[in-house]
Amino acid sequence: MAPDTVSLRYFLVLAQELNFTRAAARIGIAQPALSARMRRLETELGTALLVRNTRSVVLTTAGAALAESAPPALAALDRAWDTARSAAAGELGTLRIGYSLSAGAETAPALVDRLIRGNSGLQVGAVPMATPEISPAVADGRIDAGITRGEQPGRGVRRFLLRRARIGVQLAQHHPLAEQTEIEIADAAAYPLRLPDRAANPVIHDQLSALFRDTRPHPRFHTPAVSFDMSQRDLRDGVTLAPAGEAAATAQPAGLTWRPLRGAPSLTIHLVLPREQSPLHRRIRAVAKTLAHELHWLPD
Repeated sequence: MAPDTVSLRYFLVLAQELNFTRAAARIGIAQPALSARMRRLETELGTALLVRNTRSVVLTTAGAALAESAPPALAALDRAWDTARSAAAGELGTLRIGYSLSAGAETAPALVDRLIRGNSGLQVGAVPMATPEISPAVADGRIDAGITRGEQPGRGVRRFLLRRARIGVQLAQHHPLAEQTEIEIADAAAYPLRLPDRAANPVIHDQLSALFRDTRPHPRFHTPAVSFDMSQRDLRDGVTLAPAGEAAATAQPAGLTWRPLRGAPSLTIHLVLPREQSPLHRRIRAVAKTLAHELHWLPD
């Protein structure tokens, strides 16, 4: 059986000092305890490591060989312990995140950046997914975590509120309503309203359409021909409005703007994790919680 690493580390100090009194003082133990450790180490190895006399300590051939070979072995062992601790803290491994397209403008990049910052052993890959597919993918292990708009249904997962955002509308800068700092829901309902395809996100589609349930006459809803058009070409007619969360204001194409809807409830963005969580999942949760606090994603 290999000797314990404590005795081996003590031996290396003694090999440097070649004096029991100085080595014991440097280690912080009594000299008799150090002598007992060295005798036990020699017994475990089955060979003498030291030649002792009243004045000095001399390394044997075996002792000199051990003094030379032990440091890199101990360093490798220390790295192994560090690796195990990093894995236990969720700082090591491969992390797969799926996110709703609309979360890719700001929320998902911020979380990924924070996860990999200072964690060289953590590899993170994030890909956009159809929102209804994210929770099932987390539940069956195809991905490790998800970021979704709205509290998407799904079994085998836990959802954590990551962000609240005001609901408003995207519109052309020359639109008649763009002059207002806040827009009344009834005023917005007088114009054509573009909603996301319900198949892409039933939760958000239903929440946005419900804003206009009591307006008269009923607004004219339509879905875009291109499900995710970064240029927002259909809004440039100066008529059409697109209900959208506050994050849309941070990545506006030229010629467009965003205005909040007065009295509208907030949109929510959720972090989705499996019900049974590993250290890596708990790490994601802790980082996301800290990030949400620092960036004021969740108002007090």
